[in-house]
Amino acid sequence: MSKKNKKKKFTLFSSSIGENIKSTLALIAVAFLLYIFTFFIDGEMGVILIAFMLFAPLVSLFFAVYAHSRVKVSFDCDGYVKKGSKLKVRVTVEKTGRFPLGIIEIKPRLSEAFVPVNKVYRLSLAGKDSYSFEFDAQSACGGNGEIALEEVCSCGFLGFLRVAVKGELPPPVSVGVIPDIPTITASSQLFRSIADVVLTSDDDEDNDTMMLFSANTAPGYEHREYVQGDPLKRVNWKLSSKKDKLMVRLDEAVASVQPVIVLDLYRSSKELPQNAISAEEKILRSVFGLLSLLVRQGIASTFIYYGPGGGIIAENVDNPEYPEQLLLKVLALKVIPDRHIKLSNYAGTVCACVIASTDCNEDVDEAAKAVKNDENVSLIGVSHDSPNLTDLPMWYLDGDNNFKMV
Repeated sequence: MSKKNKKKKFTLFSSSIGENIKSTLALIAVAFLLYIFTFFIDGEMGVILIAFMLFAPLVSLFFAVYAHSRVKVSFDCDGYVKKGSKLKVRVTVEKTGRFPLGIIEIKPRLSEAFVPVNKVYRLSLAGKDSYSFEFDAQSACGGNGEIALEEVCSCGFLGFLRVAVKGELPPPVSVGVIPDIPTITASSQLFRSIADVVLTSDDDEDNDTMMLFSANTAPGYEHREYVQGDPLKRVNWKLSSKKDKLMVRLDEAVASVQPVIVLDLYRSSKELPQNAISAEEKILRSVFGLLSLLVRQGIASTFIYYGPGGGIIAENVDNPEYPEQLLLKVLALKVIPDRHIKLSNYAGTVCACVIASTDCNEDVDEAAKAVKNDENVSLIGVSHDSPNLTDLPMWYLDGDNNFKMV
């Protein structure tokens, strides 16, 4: 066991001992006051008080035990919230029997994406069949968060006896905390390097297309004017600039010149969750800022990430509105610890590849080697001092929302 875990367990043990000592001292104080009142002030009233002090806890214990199997608790909230905003969480408690219940104690739990809370909520179902209340969860960091009910107890009517409710608690709810996506300018060095590779590959595709159509198609029929709804990946930007209007290819050869952006949210099981989600937020901002810039500049790209079933998904990004939709998809997924992305099953040939990772180690280097035409592969790290255990160039997004090379 690590020193940190030992220290944590010792702290919890010490806290438990402290609470028990306080409760014992309180009981001793009450017993002493009853003794003084009975034998020195009013004996008859003192006997009544002693009888009440013995009878009331028994009745409260009955209420607590009875209610622990006759309480149903549920909660709901929105699936997404912007960073820095408050999320309304609505909790509903219902009783399943006719007998009145005492005090119900509910302790929520918020993941590292939210500001931690130590508040315990108490309510009574003495005269109601159900009761609902709301509490605010303050979002603190972009990424996938989680809200759960850590503990629900029945406390009788005195409130000092606690019996955990019977049955399973409602499952945790996944909440995506939406970070602010930066607007990156086209003067960014990383974008310019990608655009140069795409332009070079585009020229090669033009030559291939001319050879493809020269034998069986009349000259000029391999392009047509852009129509609303055509994918941007088929726009010939070089020809469009010459004709002052958008021209699209009729062939599919251009698909191979798309740059690939890979998202690798790696979280070590040994790392503190607060530090991990902060690094993940920086990578998310970098990736989706770059995706938005590429599509705004008319460069369609392929986005690769882990999907909900654990498989790798490759999606075509050729619509300016699509990066926002992809961000919501990613935020809905819980990060699985100790898992780097694998590209061995990706069979596409790319002109340029950017792998954004929270941990640029040897596994990322192996993923880069699986990409065909891997001489144009680069990395995006968390910051300028992030370790880079590969031979690949690494970029990071600075405070002015510009990509700079480490």
